[in-house]
Amino acid sequence: MQEERIPEFEDSELRPIAEKALAEERLTFEDGVALYRSNDLLALGWLAARVRQRLHGTRTYFNVNRHINPTNVCVASCKLCAFGRKPDAPGAYTMALEEAFQKAGEGWSEVVTEFHIVGGLHPDLPFDYYVDLIRGLKERFPSVHLKAFTAVEIAYYSQYTRLPIRTILERLKEAGLGSLPGGGAEIFAPAVRRVICDHKIGAHTWLKVHRTAHELGLHSNATMLYGHIESDEDRVDHLLQLRNLQDETRGFQTFIPLAFHTANTELGKLIDRRETTGFMDLKNVAISRLLLDNFPHIKAYWIMMTPRVAQVALRFGADDLDGTVVEEKIYHDAGAPNPQALTRQEILRLIRDAGLEPFERDSLYRPVTRTESSLTVQV
Repeated sequence: MQEERIPEFEDSELRPIAEKALAEERLTFEDGVALYRSNDLLALGWLAARVRQRLHGTRTYFNVNRHINPTNVCVASCKLCAFGRKPDAPGAYTMALEEAFQKAGEGWSEVVTEFHIVGGLHPDLPFDYYVDLIRGLKERFPSVHLKAFTAVEIAYYSQYTRLPIRTILERLKEAGLGSLPGGGAEIFAPAVRRVICDHKIGAHTWLKVHRTAHELGLHSNATMLYGHIESDEDRVDHLLQLRNLQDETRGFQTFIPLAFHTANTELGKLIDRRETTGFMDLKNVAISRLLLDNFPHIKAYWIMMTPRVAQVALRFGADDLDGTVVEEKIYHDAGAPNPQALTRQEILRLIRDAGLEPFERDSLYRPVTRTESSLTVQV
């Protein structure tokens, strides 16, 4: 194969990094910081797009999923969050199990392949509630993959039951849990976590939960929240800690860079920063594709960055547009102005208008095959 010619970048310091990336050499911490400090966005996008093309060609993944948030009652008081409520606060809610099953059914049809389930850290719900929630959903919707409970939630169940994290995950897996979402990672830097989410588990525990899940055969996703008080070095450190665990377990499927939404959050009132720009969103997508060389997929999460920016991000290293969602509460409570759902046809149009090939997947990235009246998954 003929070696690809690197164009003349506006930022000439990117050239040696580009040579390494195109040669499939691993980028260093210093490379990552240099990428973040560069404002040559087109060069970053060009390079990330080459890596994406090598891994996936023009294929762009999406799924038909539905979000379920069984409770917003939470013992934590994280400054970055607008979703959690104290038990007696206005707007606090907790679904009874039958209510949760009914809610799932309202957004379900035979084309839905995933329920994405996360909630608050409720002080009074027994662990059996969550086991019964998973078991009941699996009994009622056996073909639907259950991606449920962040590492923060898993660690909380372990804390109040005094059961090991492994036991918590084993019980949930036996009930029907299919994989873990990537939420709660925020930024791993301890000094930043003390400000933005001091009530949450630290990086060590977050990584431990995912390591244990991978050891049990459960896949998971990973995230990073950017656009608040973190530094370029904090972001690179975060990404490389994820890369190190992926080297060890190979259990991560997707990385999702999450843009911080300031509205309605205590942190948003404390920092002199508005919503992230499209420039910052695209830069984080591109750099994550370049640094996370062992992650199969990078997701452009349209809920966080708007459908329009997410569409452009597909040409800046992202290969996944997430899914239909149907109803999303956590980021909309924080002021996300985007719609709470996209139809399957809208997602197809976004991908095709970007000159790319839509590829409908299930939660484990297996192709979904449709017929007129049924949906099956090819293993």
